[in-house]
Amino acid sequence: MNRTTLKVAGESGMGLLSVGRIVAKVLKGMGFYVHSDREYPSLIKGGHSNLQIDFGPAPIRSLSREADLVIALDRAGLMEYLDVIKKGGVLVHGYERHHLIKDLHAKAKKRNIKLMYLPAHTIARNLGGSDVMVNMVLLGLMWKILGFDLKPLENAIRKQFATKPELLKIDLKCVQAGYRPKELKKIPQYKIPVPKKKPKALLLDGNMGVALGAIEAGVRSYFMYPMSPASSILMYLADFSHQTKMVVKQAEDEITAAQMTLGAMFMGSRSFTATSGGGYDLMHETVSLAGMTETPWVCVICQRPGPATGLPTWTGQGDLNMAIHSCHGEFTRLVMAASDPASCYEGIQHAFNYAEEFQIPVIFLSEKTIAEAQTMVDVFKSKIPIKRGIVTGKALEKVVPSDRFKITKNGVSLRWLPGASEMGYYGNGDEHKEDGTLTERGEEVAPMYAKRVRKMETLKNTLPDPVIYGVKKGADFSFVGWGSSKSVMLDVIDEMKKKDVKVNYLHYEYLWPFKEKPAVRFFKENRKVHIMEGNYQGQLANMIEAATGLKFKGRLLKYNGRHFFLEDVMDYIVKHLK
Repeated sequence: MNRTTLKVAGESGMGLLSVGRIVAKVLKGMGFYVHSDREYPSLIKGGHSNLQIDFGPAPIRSLSREADLVIALDRAGLMEYLDVIKKGGVLVHGYERHHLIKDLHAKAKKRNIKLMYLPAHTIARNLGGSDVMVNMVLLGLMWKILGFDLKPLENAIRKQFATKPELLKIDLKCVQAGYRPKELKKIPQYKIPVPKKKPKALLLDGNMGVALGAIEAGVRSYFMYPMSPASSILMYLADFSHQTKMVVKQAEDEITAAQMTLGAMFMGSRSFTATSGGGYDLMHETVSLAGMTETPWVCVICQRPGPATGLPTWTGQGDLNMAIHSCHGEFTRLVMAASDPASCYEGIQHAFNYAEEFQIPVIFLSEKTIAEAQTMVDVFKSKIPIKRGIVTGKALEKVVPSDRFKITKNGVSLRWLPGASEMGYYGNGDEHKEDGTLTERGEEVAPMYAKRVRKMETLKNTLPDPVIYGVKKGADFSFVGWGSSKSVMLDVIDEMKKKDVKVNYLHYEYLWPFKEKPAVRFFKENRKVHIMEGNYQGQLANMIEAATGLKFKGRLLKYNGRHFFLEDVMDYIVKHLK
């Protein structure tokens, strides 16, 4: 694989995120493709964290399981990651009492790992810094080992800490001391060619993609109660609010956020909310109300493993069944899933269009690894038209109250905003007639009930088919999946091609209503079809098998809160090809 993998490990609060973000930006500026993600406990300070960066001259969309170079900022980092360094790799650390760690040097020697110790705490203090600045000292040494010029790194540090001039001076001294350490006589160096051409791409995370897409979609208000890993959407939109004039409000709880979103959408202001699975549990009654009143409603669910609080800062794909089957009563809804920042940006725009055109709730699934991982995507150029599905202009003069919930063949009725016409209607949460007035008469209830559910088939026929990546048919090995699985599979397809193994992948972005015909065709045209999902049950696999009668050859499932590494999939393929 033509990539280099770096990992920075230490205690939360030791500046891992700052180091990682600086390194990622510098590498991108040098012309490398970059993909980075972090793992951290649900603690403000303490616990063990790491940030990993994979970079190379060609597109990288996922992380490798083993690292070439690790910076350990504390003892835990030193012990935790010795086993995940590639043979012949390097471990940089500043733990003064490393000689007391039993078998440390023996283990490193056995795997030909070079241990590079630098008294970083002493160096940082002597330069007027604190223990936190150990990260800058070891960053300098790491940069030296990579064999890169120091100037781009210094410039990035200046930008990062420009508002703290006194600390900046010490940071620069620390990184310079690490880059030219007097304490080390021999420093191993990688010979990594710097790309001659810089890719025209953006480096951002999925939550930023959602925020930018929402702005592009004309969103006027955003309501949320913070819940990881969706919280940064609130921060991003708040930062942009002065330019966009968007109302961004932190609600007192998820129920309020859902209700305010529904009220804003009812009145014609494009609005949405975001949460994770536990927060969405509290929103069910509001979602059901949106289904009954046929009011557009959009929610982003950034998945994390559960149940209950579960693993609040880790990733998973366990909420598909919840998104499809939650809430009381039967009504039409759309369930979509993002796969990377680009699909977050475009997908949220489509979500609003579908919500308003079909007057339905739309649940937009993301995942922690999508929400927070930084990856490079092409500069956004596509212009997605805004489709409101609202009666305006002269057509408003012709509407009558019974048009609002008129029983139509395709299940979609006319929608106009309150106050836009003299003709009003009742937005009734009880069962109702075509003008919204309450009814409990069976002969009136049944047609209205069926009308709302009938939209499902209309919606299904409108949705795009899932996309096949890799060879279109006749693959040596095939996968079906959704969400972040796509990013890993794109890398797997490229790597397995080098080994003369043809791999393809059927990716579902629109999950409900489920389109079974593409799956049937994919099975027919490929011999070894497996599923890949970040949950225990194989929720998409079960849905496909129930809908089609087909059977997967095998299931690659991961449910420990960790994302799929590139090697997870490649090892699985090699094992099952035998």
